[in-house]
This record gives sequence, C-alpha cells and structure tokens, in this order.
Amino acid sequence: MKRQAEATKRKHQVSSDAPPAKRRSEISSVLAKKASDKETQRTFKGSTHKMFPPKKYLDSIGNGRQEEKPCIKTSSLFKNNPEIPELHSTAVKQAREQVFSPEAFQELDLHPHLISTINTVLKMSSMTSVQKQSIPVLLEGRDALVRSQTGSGKTLAYCVPVVQSLQALTSKIQRSDGPYALVLVPTRELALQSFDTVQKLLKPFTWIVPGVLMGGEKRKSEKARLRKGINILISTPGRLVDHIKSTKNLHFNRIRWLIVDEADRILDLGFEKDITVILNAVNAECQKRQNVLLSATLTEGVTRLVDISLHNPVSISVLDKNCNQPNPKEVASIQLNSFAIPESLDQHVVLVPSKLRLVCLAAFILQKCKFEKNQKMIVFFSSCELVEFHYSLFLHTLLCHSGTPTSEHLPSASWPLKFLRLHGNMEQEDVASRGLDLPQVTWIVQYSAPSSPAEYIHRIGRTARIGCHGSSLLILAPSEAEYVNSLASHKINVGEIKMEDILAVLAKDDCFKRRQRGAQKSRASGPQEIQERATVLQTVFEDYVHSSQRMVSWAKKALQSFIRAYATYPKELKSIFHVRALHLGHVAKSFGLRDAPRNLSVSAVKKASLKRPHPRRKTQRKQHLVPAEVLHSEHSSGLEGGGTKCRKQGKQQGLQVAPSKLGPWRE
Repeated sequence: MKRQAEATKRKHQVSSDAPPAKRRSEISSVLAKKASDKETQRTFKGSTHKMFPPKKYLDSIGNGRQEEKPCIKTSSLFKNNPEIPELHSTAVKQAREQVFSPEAFQELDLHPHLISTINTVLKMSSMTSVQKQSIPVLLEGRDALVRSQTGSGKTLAYCVPVVQSLQALTSKIQRSDGPYALVLVPTRELALQSFDTVQKLLKPFTWIVPGVLMGGEKRKSEKARLRKGINILISTPGRLVDHIKSTKNLHFNRIRWLIVDEADRILDLGFEKDITVILNAVNAECQKRQNVLLSATLTEGVTRLVDISLHNPVSISVLDKNCNQPNPKEVASIQLNSFAIPESLDQHVVLVPSKLRLVCLAAFILQKCKFEKNQKMIVFFSSCELVEFHYSLFLHTLLCHSGTPTSEHLPSASWPLKFLRLHGNMEQEDVASRGLDLPQVTWIVQYSAPSSPAEYIHRIGRTARIGCHGSSLLILAPSEAEYVNSLASHKINVGEIKMEDILAVLAKDDCFKRRQRGAQKSRASGPQEIQERATVLQTVFEDYVHSSQRMVSWAKKALQSFIRAYATYPKELKSIFHVRALHLGHVAKSFGLRDAPRNLSVSAVKKASLKRPHPRRKTQRKQHLVPAEVLHSEHSSGLEGGGTKCRKQGKQQGLQVAPSKLGPWRE
C-alpha cells in the first residue's frame, strides 16, 4: 500500500509540473489529429469519396511509380476573412431600351422580295426599335450615328437599307464593278455573322455579290476573290489595310456606302490608325457616299471618329424621344458617361472574400445550371490562363467521366452540365468573340471585374438579346466594393445578392454532405451545415490541384496570371483594384492551393507585367477556316469548345457553362 501511494504521488507531481497551457495544447493536438483523420473521407451520393490519407498522399511521377508526400490539412474557409461591408451605392435611374416596336417591315417602302426574305428566311416580321428609327433615315441617304445596346438588331438596321438601295440602281450592278458598300467590323466572328446576314438578304438579288476579308484566311485566295469582284465588302480593319497596301486590283471608286459597325470596339482593340488609313484610301477615290457609324456606347474615341467620317449626320438613339437629333456631338457629350442596357436585363453584384471566391463561383454554376432549367452561362476571366485552369478544374471535379483515372474524386455520376472554354489564343475554328450573337445565354458572370464601364456593358450585352430575358452577376472582393459606386457614376445600377444565398444551394445535394456516424440523421441545413459543405467542396478542389506536382505548378501559374492582370487596371481604378491590397494566401485558396507560393511576390509579378506584349501582337501560328457547319447567323448559336493551351496574358476571356441537353454552343 505504501509503494502504491508513493507511485500515485509521483504521478501527480509529474502531471502538476507540466504547464496548464501546454497540457491543453497537447490535448487539442490530439483532438485535432482525430478530427483530421475523420475528415479524410467524404460521402458523395451514398459512396465514399476517398481523400488522401491523413499522413501521406501518393503523387504520380514520370516512371509510373508513386511517391509518398505529407498531406496538409485543409484550413478553414470561414475564419480570418475581411468583413463584408454594406453596399451604399447611389440610387441611379439607368437608361433602358425597349427592344421591339409594333411596326412591321411591310410598312416600309421596300422591295416585296426583300420583305418576303426577311419574313421567311430571317423569320422576322416586327422591327426592333433601332431598326424602326434607322432604316427610314438611311433610306433617305443621310449620314447617321446609331447608338443602341448590343443585341438590338443593329446589323439589319444597316443591311436592309444597303440591299434596298443597291438592288434599285438603274444601272444593274456587275460583279466586276467592285465594292459598292464597305462594312468594317472589329472581329472575324462579327464579320462572319454580318456576311451570313447579308447573304440571306441577297437571296432574291443574285447579281449582287457579298464577300468577307478577315484574319485567318489566305491572302492569296482573298486576292483572287477581289479580282473576280465583291460588291458588298465586309472586312476587319487590319486585314483591309493589308490589301490596300498590297492588292493592286482593290479600288473604291464606286463606293456608295461606308459603314463602321461596333465602332467603340474597333477603337478599343486599337484599330484607330487602321481606320484613318482606310478613310484616306476611300476619300482619295470617292468623295460622295453615305456614311454610318454604329456603336453600343458613346466614347470620346467614337466622337472623334464622328468628326472625321460623317457629314452633317443624324443621331439615332432608342433612348431619345426625338430620334432624329440634328447635332450628334451634343448628344454624345450629354450621354458620354451613361450607357444603355436592354429593358429585360437584371444586374446583380455579390461581395465574396478571396478564400471563398472559387467555392462561390462553383455553387452559383450549380445553382443555375444544375437545379434550374434552360440556363446557359458565360463566365468572364482576366486571362486565357485562368480560363484554361478553371475549365480543367471544373471538368475534373464538378463533372464525372466514368472510366477516367480521376473518377473516384468526382462528386456525382451524371450532372446536367457541360463546360466549354473560349479565349483568344485558341485555334480560329474554336474562337468566337463578343460580337457573336448568343440569344440563348441567360447569365453573364464577371469573375474578374472589367476595366471600364464600356467593357462592362459589352460583356452583359451577351445576354438579353433581341428581347429575351437575361441576368448578370459581378463578383467582387470586399475591398472592391467601391466599384459599385464607380458603375453608378455612369448610371449603371446593380442589385446585391448575398454570398450566403449562393452557397445555400450546396444543401440541395448530398454529394457535399459530411459523412455522418452510423444511422445518425442529417441536421437541418443551417449556416454551420452550409459552411461544412462549402469546405467539402473546397477540399475536392484542393485535392485535385495537389494530386500532382504538375497541377500545383499549373495552379501557381494561373495565380501569377491573375495577379499580373490585376496590376494592369487603369489609373482611375487603382484606388479600388490595387495589387498590394491582395492577401496572397487568401487568393491562393481560390486557386485550390493550400498555401501561398513562397517564390511569388507582388513586386516580382508587377515587374513581369511591364514586359507583357501589346495585346494586338499575336504569336504567329497556322490559322484555320471555320467549317461551314458551325457558321451561324445572328439568330442562332452553336459551337463545340476546344483548343490549345494558352500562352497569352491579360485579355478578358470567357468560360461557358450550359446544361448538356441544350447541345454544343459557343459565343
């Protein structure tokens, strides 16, 4: 008994010698380890979703062997985040356009065959508001500045008068006469769209020949077509300048129409000098013609272009009660800082801490494209690297391909989702641009904030086209909340959506449910449950990123691309988007990285950003024609995604999300 008492005494002495804090720390460490062990398995739709072992995970290496590396526990998404501020944006009344008018094309003094073609081939009977105001004015022979939001039918607003006037010429047009109408557009995709519309309108008037010049085509074949003759010439500015300098049989002495479509985009893409060269070449051969400028926004560059290209023009704007304004300069000065949107477009903004951006984007995609019907979405990123990274990430985590090596890491067997990628560094047959019409797109998500209000308007203009309903979502960090007031200063009004409402969709599917012990019932989907499911989803992303060193390296490059693009916001927005305000550790979480890369610094990225090439200096590569079966008019859509891995930085790009039952499509 004596020996037992002494042993007990010594035991108590050893225990009391240890500091209480240290004892609590040891206990906490044990509990944390047990919790970590429990979290290494998740249940997805009744099957066990295996994560990496608690102590080690396997990393595939080049010779087929697997190397064991320590596993790092996922940190909490909902701790140490900045406080989300209340949005107190100034209430503004945004200009909204009424798309359709009650008037029909039959009411215009057009050729009966042209009206029949519009009704039967284009399947249009009523005019849009911009068509109602523009077509009669252009038929009178007046120069015009036409301002209307994207998707309002501006292409037909000028194509119908052009075809009507050319078919009515008493001296019948010959193909060998060359161009009677010159149409300048910013991108090859809009060139194809406009060419398709003109072709359809010319079905009854076969003696008038349309043609298109654009990048990606062989100059030799274009020169051959120019020698044969093109009466309505549609071209991108850069390619036309090439032919002006190198093609002798290109002449403009019969030009009766000069049309600049999407004038604001042409200037944004840096074609101002090319436009000057083209205007000088046309003026040298033809002084008397009709000039038309069409634009979704009125910028200082557009007003300069008005000065040098239009003569005593009429200003046409759907927003104006008096559509025929005699002085477009005054209208431009009044409306320079305001923009018009379709009346059927709803705009939203959500403030999301950096750590939660990836999970929030994924939850929103699931909410709209899995749990709602007939939804199509375009997500805009700041560079093609980000498009490629998120495309691969979502493809291998939010979708399940049976039989693939990564299928055991995927949360569901059959989801009604389809992901397509799109950026400017892909092959030409897979590339589309902002000018292409997508009438079925219901949501525009701006994951990277645009650098100007005009860019914002052009992005959201990809939805709510030709009277259809559409919505947009702008995702901002708490430090970027002032951007809402910046938009309000341009009369752009957005309503707030709460992040918690977006994440709540995770409660609708048990694939993000933590495994319960035994037959224990799931608790109600309260805030704690939503946070746990969001953490499960984040863990899925992080496990995929850390499944190999190659994926980790790819995520780091995507992170670097994001920071580089973030450093290029214009001076007037630096107070809102300043690269030094970024928390690199939190931003790294939004790329599936568990920690911020040690070799990545803001200063190093800023220096690298200064060496970026000019956005129009593209790497030379073989260009391909777009196959005929994927060419669509402004009244249809469709294209499979695909392409090569990107190498270009700093260009706003899009990732498209759509339910697979709607079929392939692209912008």
